[in-house]
Amino acid sequence: MAYWPHIYLLILIAIIWGLEKAYPKKMERFEENLMIIILASIMAVSFGQVIARYGFNTGWSAALEFNTLAFSWLILLGMSYGIKTGIHLGVDIVLNAVPPHITKALSLFGAACACLYGLILLDSTWLALLGAEVRGGAIEYWAKMFKIGIGTEELRYPIFIQDMFDIRPRVQRWLVLIILPVSLALLSYRSIQAFLEILSGKRTMLISGHEAQDLVEENKNVLKD
Repeated sequence: MAYWPHIYLLILIAIIWGLEKAYPKKMERFEENLMIIILASIMAVSFGQVIARYGFNTGWSAALEFNTLAFSWLILLGMSYGIKTGIHLGVDIVLNAVPPHITKALSLFGAACACLYGLILLDSTWLALLGAEVRGGAIEYWAKMFKIGIGTEELRYPIFIQDMFDIRPRVQRWLVLIILPVSLALLSYRSIQAFLEILSGKRTMLISGHEAQDLVEENKNVLKD
């Protein structure tokens, strides 16, 4: 298996790390805005399809595939964003019932497991060093799609792009599937970040434990006002 995708992913993570160090607020807004754009596009396409179908008896044939892919992008990007911002919900009854040093150890273990999970899904071939019989991962699957060059089912390039670049009409599958290795690399990277933050005491948990309770406390006097 070629290792050039691994190198590009490492470069991408290094670039993200550098940009976040230099422009933390802008990078945070960029990540949020990207997911907002994806969500808004899903809603716009869905609403447009309803109008087109029931109002004009027509529609976009690729709408279902577009929304499916966009929703998968939203979920995959949301995994790492949730770890970065600490908004993943989780059961924290054990974490709150044990002494702080045990809570910290369990939180570190959780962050390490999240990183390991991302690395295994990204490329599991390294597990062969431990004697496990495994094969491939997201990188290998994406590289295979890149090599084969097959297109999606319904998504098509606009006519002017087809004419400008003299390419096949269907959007290549590797373009829409690039989110798989990228999101898993981000998941592993954010898990390492969370591990270091927990270790240094900047955060206590990987999850958002009492989010609902905190919201109630913050807004319990709203109706009185």
